[in-house]
Amino acid sequence: MFFFTKYHLKKIILFLFIILISCGLQEQSNNHGIIFLENRAKKLIVNNSNKNDVLKVIGEPHTKSIESENKWIYIERVLTKGEYHKLGQNIIKTNNILILTFDKFGILTDKQLLNKNDIKDIEFSESKTENRITQKSFVEKLLQSLKGKMYGNK
Repeated sequence: MFFFTKYHLKKIILFLFIILISCGLQEQSNNHGIIFLENRAKKLIVNNSNKNDVLKVIGEPHTKSIESENKWIYIERVLTKGEYHKLGQNIIKTNNILILTFDKFGILTDKQLLNKNDIKDIEFSESKTENRITQKSFVEKLLQSLKGKMYGNK
């Protein structure tokens, strides 16, 4: 055993070092949406590309605008594991949104790429919409109250 470790100790340490180093070479990531959206968006030219070109380069949109069918929205989100002080929680590495607007002939008229810093500047409405359909009826509220009283004492 002494001769084995004496002659092969450097080789064993080198082998273990290579194995342990190779574990951390690639960053683990969780992708959602279109990968490399920013690079694909650079291939699209305003007033030159049309809907068919966009479908070839990027693919089908994640969503279309409620207001018109001529506004397409694409999403890219990449999550990675945090550092040791984050205790391995997922953090957002990239969060891009591409908004494409077409005219009535299908020609690209506007291209807007938002990254995670731009998205922080977007203001959202604070108002809430009341929905009468999902409100509970008097009978449903009564039965829920009775059920709570029956099973609440356990």
